[in-house]
Amino acid sequence: MEAVKIRTKNPLGYQPIGHLLMRFAIPSVVSMLVNALYNIVDQIFIGTGVGYLGNAATTVSFPLQTIILALGTMIGAGASAYAAIKLGEKREQEAEHTLGNAFFMLVLAGIIIMVVGLVFLEPILYLFGATAKNFAYSQDYASIILLGTVFNLLGIGLSNMARTDGSPNIAMLSMIAGAVLNTILDPIYIFVFHWGVKGAAIATITSQIIGAVILVYYFLKKSTMRLHISQMKIKKTIFVSILSLGFSSCITQTAATIMQVVMNNSLVYYGDLTSTTGDVALSAMGIVLKISMIITSICIGIGIGAQPILGFNKGARQPKRIKETYKKASSIAVLTSIIGWGVCIAIPGVILSLFGSSDPVFSTFAQRAMRIYMLGIFTAGFQITATSYFQATGQPLKASVLSMMRQLILLIPLILILPLFFGLDGILFAGPIADISSGIVVFVFISKEMKKLNAQIALETEEELGVYNDELVM
Repeated sequence: MEAVKIRTKNPLGYQPIGHLLMRFAIPSVVSMLVNALYNIVDQIFIGTGVGYLGNAATTVSFPLQTIILALGTMIGAGASAYAAIKLGEKREQEAEHTLGNAFFMLVLAGIIIMVVGLVFLEPILYLFGATAKNFAYSQDYASIILLGTVFNLLGIGLSNMARTDGSPNIAMLSMIAGAVLNTILDPIYIFVFHWGVKGAAIATITSQIIGAVILVYYFLKKSTMRLHISQMKIKKTIFVSILSLGFSSCITQTAATIMQVVMNNSLVYYGDLTSTTGDVALSAMGIVLKISMIITSICIGIGIGAQPILGFNKGARQPKRIKETYKKASSIAVLTSIIGWGVCIAIPGVILSLFGSSDPVFSTFAQRAMRIYMLGIFTAGFQITATSYFQATGQPLKASVLSMMRQLILLIPLILILPLFFGLDGILFAGPIADISSGIVVFVFISKEMKKLNAQIALETEEELGVYNDELVM
């Protein structure tokens, strides 16, 4: 019976799910971790070489980087999901045209963000929570990061396409090469050349250029889906499909941007009302959010790794493989988020000591912030893989609603409301309340989806038994 289901030579349609997840998820996890570590490495070296005001500057600049990530992920994830479905339908030329359209969209978006960001940099930074003390550092860091926007976007977007092309290791290689270079250049530029936060930013964009060059070369010379200028002409159906399928990813990052802006300004305002001060609160929460990003990056990597498998088997109409892929990916992500949650709650001081500040006020608040804000992070794995599932299987509306749930619908209002009653602590408790509440909503959505898959599997089984019985009669 199982042999009848192998309708394609593409391994996504017949190889064991566990093997495929290992093949696609591990490189994706490494890639996402490396992407997260760009900022972590910067903060570690900046914290040691410049101090907590330097770290506050990276926190102020982080919404800008999240906007870039939002667009890159929207185009990359949307194009990847659409191309995977087309490959499952054996429409290879349409998948290749999707690659060309995605490349053009990434370059155009990068140029627009760079120009607009540089022209309006000062008001943007003050909007993102800059203070008189950290503005100069924030300006130095953000202006250089903006110069590398096109390469940053190409690295994010083409990594997704490389996975769908069946080469997750290329996506991983591009990220690792950039991360290694960033780690080498950071201490040289900060401590040897004494360039401070400028040095950290230069190291980051140099690394992003290397990663983008590797991916572009791959799609020009080595890939199955080749990058051609003729395929870059925008095709309306592909353009709309990329945006609709990638919209949930964009919503997730856009909500994160809005959340960061609201949180940064709230931290400055309520921090200045206490002995903690706004700059200390801003710097400490910036580090907590970066640690949180490591945990969620692993879960996102698992979800991204599962997407080509889910999308292909959606196109090939194999519900058993879809369900098995989701269950295995979700289980691994949940275990990861629980382990990360336990480490953050148990030893926050050890983690925070990596960032170089010996200020007692900073250390006390940072440890308290990590223990409270990260209380609900154990739900992250389950929520992220569910959103990835809906995106990969061509259900953008559900994916978008779930993407908005935690940050846009719950977390932002909580950050605005709770401090009115609990001050600075209200910002910290907003995190776990939003995490657990959104987790309940996601559970309802995915439970209904599993019931639909079970019905499809039961119908498929009945049809197979009918065919088998007819063959016996004959």
